[in-house]
Amino acid sequence: MLELLASYNEQVGALVLDNAPQNAKYTSHQIQKEILHVFARNIQSSIRHDIGDPRFCLIIDEARDESRREQMALVIRFVDRSGFIRERFLDIVHVKDTTASTLKKEISFVLSHHNLDVQNIRGKRYDGTSNMRGEWNGLQALFINDCPYAYYVHCLAHQLQLALIAAAREISDVHTFFQNLIFIINIVNASCKRNDELRAFQAATIEHLVDIGEIETGKGVNQVGGLQRPGDSRWSSHFKSICSLIKMYGATCLVLENIALDGSTYSQRGDAAFSFKLLMSFDFAFIFHIMKNVMRITDVLCQALQQKSQDILNAMHLVTTTKTLIQKLRDDGWETLLEEVISFCKHQDIEVPDMDDCFSSVGRSRRKKKSITVEHHYRVDIFTAIIDQQLQELNNRFNEQAIELLKLSTTLDPKNNYKLFSVEDICLLVDKFYPEDFSDQEKTHLRFQLQHYELDVPNHPKLKNISSIAELCQGLVETEKSTIYPLVDRLIRLILTLPVSTATTERAFSAMKIVKTRLRNLIEDDFLVDY
Repeated sequence: MLELLASYNEQVGALVLDNAPQNAKYTSHQIQKEILHVFARNIQSSIRHDIGDPRFCLIIDEARDESRREQMALVIRFVDRSGFIRERFLDIVHVKDTTASTLKKEISFVLSHHNLDVQNIRGKRYDGTSNMRGEWNGLQALFINDCPYAYYVHCLAHQLQLALIAAAREISDVHTFFQNLIFIINIVNASCKRNDELRAFQAATIEHLVDIGEIETGKGVNQVGGLQRPGDSRWSSHFKSICSLIKMYGATCLVLENIALDGSTYSQRGDAAFSFKLLMSFDFAFIFHIMKNVMRITDVLCQALQQKSQDILNAMHLVTTTKTLIQKLRDDGWETLLEEVISFCKHQDIEVPDMDDCFSSVGRSRRKKKSITVEHHYRVDIFTAIIDQQLQELNNRFNEQAIELLKLSTTLDPKNNYKLFSVEDICLLVDKFYPEDFSDQEKTHLRFQLQHYELDVPNHPKLKNISSIAELCQGLVETEKSTIYPLVDRLIRLILTLPVSTATTERAFSAMKIVKTRLRNLIEDDFLVDY
């Protein structure tokens, strides 16, 4: 590195390389760490200078490093002087535990070290799919006490489906179901031979169903695929995994039966027999159908939130409809679900228990044992519990305050020639969500500025055809309209601190996790099989 710098800077060559002792190799760990810390401090100082004194958003993610120490990464999101949104990786710190108080202490220390005021936080985003989901909820509460306007808004490009799966797995039966699902798929996907058998059985099944007229034929329908393994860093992979298995349920059972009879080793035969037993159990089929129906509703929202260009207003409407449909499934969906499961079980020759029998749980203490029916167990302990967990997770991520904040924020969206613009809604946005950022006198002046803004900005040649609030902020600076409408410019910058218009950081975090997962799968699937 010194030689490279010397080739660009004569002073480095003359003052450093020529005068340095010949045994100075700079290869010791201590020297290297000192050099890295110098780089880090310079970069952090540059980032702090770029931030200045405006409001900012705090973005946090966590992961364990190779030494199995919990690390917390902090990213600052802000709008620079030119109106551009910036997301800057500021620091990474080790946390001794993941309690809310410890996380808040470490975050506050980092902000204080860089002379950033907690009172200037106007947005927060956390890793909702991590093992710290519950702690983040506690952390939100602690920060709200210090800064009531530090709004937590769920990242619209975040892995919502994985968060919903994590919430469902709080129910022990659901956690066991997904563990068994992965186990079954791994056995069937363990070799090319088994995959070929699976496809052959599925093709024969499709041909039979076509012959008896149960399914229709046509271009692109009745494709023969394979089982998809759910991944911890792949959006909607759990839903696709369930859909692939339900489509190939019978073929999967036939493959497992063959392995159980003709497997080359006792472990293969035993694992296949156990997997076949799981597939032929009512418990597995029941949870299988619940998760399919729930994820069918939430997957529409998940896919919409992953679009590169977000229509926030329609996204918030979709959040509302998703909650409504899940609540409707809870209130009115039990009888339909039970009929669907029983019909499926009869088709697959799975034994259906008598719903009026007394339910007995394996491993339950006799002193704590309650006299409940089988139907009560499946309806209350599993069906209702799963749906309540989903609703709670959605309400935590998209509470009424966050939804209203985002809806009101869209009134400044310049898309479609500023058709959503509303002076009253914008003033309500300031009164309700940003009262500390505008004085009473400024609130009065803001209304008059908005009236001029409404007649001026949409007709400006450089501002009339833009499609996002981020472009609007840059355009106001470029055309010097930000100096004419300073209060409007201030509000736009506050809105842009919310992590909803871009998702570069979260995608970077997700990309890193995907790479790590795929490398791990490569080693487990290919390397160990080949060598």
